[in-house]
Amino acid sequence: MPSDSRDPGATNPEETVRPPESAHLSGPAPEESPAPAAPATTEPPGPSSAGPDLPVEDPEQASYNPEAETPEPPPDDYPPLPYAGADSAGPEPPAAPAVSSEQSAVQPAAPPPPPPAPPPSEEEEEEDDEEEGMVRMSFLEHLEELRMRIILALSGLGVSFLLCIIFANQLWSIISRPGIQALKNVGAEPNLVFLKPIEAFSVIWIKAPMLTAIFLASPWILYQVWAFIAPGLYKRERRWAGPFVICTAGLFILGGLFAYFVAFRFGLEFLFSIGRDIGVKPFISATEYFDFFVNVTLGIGIVFELPILLFFLTLLRVVSPRFLLKNTRYAVLIITAVAAIITPTPDIFNLALFTVPMILLYFVGVFASYLLVLHREKRRFPWAKLWYGVLVVLVAAAGILWLAVTRYGFHLAPHWPFLTR
Repeated sequence: MPSDSRDPGATNPEETVRPPESAHLSGPAPEESPAPAAPATTEPPGPSSAGPDLPVEDPEQASYNPEAETPEPPPDDYPPLPYAGADSAGPEPPAAPAVSSEQSAVQPAAPPPPPPAPPPSEEEEEEDDEEEGMVRMSFLEHLEELRMRIILALSGLGVSFLLCIIFANQLWSIISRPGIQALKNVGAEPNLVFLKPIEAFSVIWIKAPMLTAIFLASPWILYQVWAFIAPGLYKRERRWAGPFVICTAGLFILGGLFAYFVAFRFGLEFLFSIGRDIGVKPFISATEYFDFFVNVTLGIGIVFELPILLFFLTLLRVVSPRFLLKNTRYAVLIITAVAAIITPTPDIFNLALFTVPMILLYFVGVFASYLLVLHREKRRFPWAKLWYGVLVVLVAAAGILWLAVTRYGFHLAPHWPFLTR
């Protein structure tokens, strides 16, 4: 075995203690750069690592004094360090962002992005277009619109009134005819009297033409009402202007005609016959007669608007056809009570004359509500079957009328019941 010729005091290059890693990381090695290496702060060697046989290359480390050690800066104040795994000088890679201990914790997975909103349907697009078509008006503009509509309605009423004044005598003859006929039927003198000097002028030339003008101008007045509320409606709702005016004015006029030809005639005859057996004779003032005529005609005309009322309540989703049919018995009770109030006589026959048409109008309103619900649900009503049923009824009625006239000696009359023997 060869002898070891090394000097015990010599330094073995394999056993040479390398400088601390922090000194190597603070800059390039002394052999590779002519500049002196920056002094590095190292921790004092522990008692287990210090020994007499360990050489020290850096004289500053040999004179290391733990008491003179400068305080270590906080971790955030350390200067950026070069890439530790690089053995040769080169460009430094970009420093990674500092991560705190709270951020180093496991972050929960981000929720997935919400799905995209579905495209608007055709109905939503139509509603948006209709809302854009609505007229935006301020409060003062609404008042100005209301003032204009009132002026136009009164202007139409004034024109109708002027036209009716031209035929004032003919109008009074038509209005007084049911009263005179009722007086004849009860055996009284067929005359209406005036008790005040100005009474004839106010009734014949003012009140009678005004009442007639209200019925004639009702389509124009109702159109002005619709034109006032139309700016606040959707575009599809404005299409109902024509049906609204025609149906509302038509029912109002139809109610006035029903009152004139049916209800008023039978009511007067019943009232004039009271007390005839005990020597009481009717002596009727023209003013009292006309006031009674106005109350009956206007009252029944307004009552005939019942289908329009039910239609609009269904439009506003206050009631439904199912609800109306379910509560028919309560509706009939209310209609009978209203008919008893507006009926001019207390007898059952005249009460039925008012009640039956109002009940029929109630079911007409239910049918109109049902048509509205079908339109809202985009369904169609079988109109062909309806018209077929109406045609069958009309043919049957015509056949019965022909038999009554040709075989049983009946003939047509211009007043109720329009068929006499």
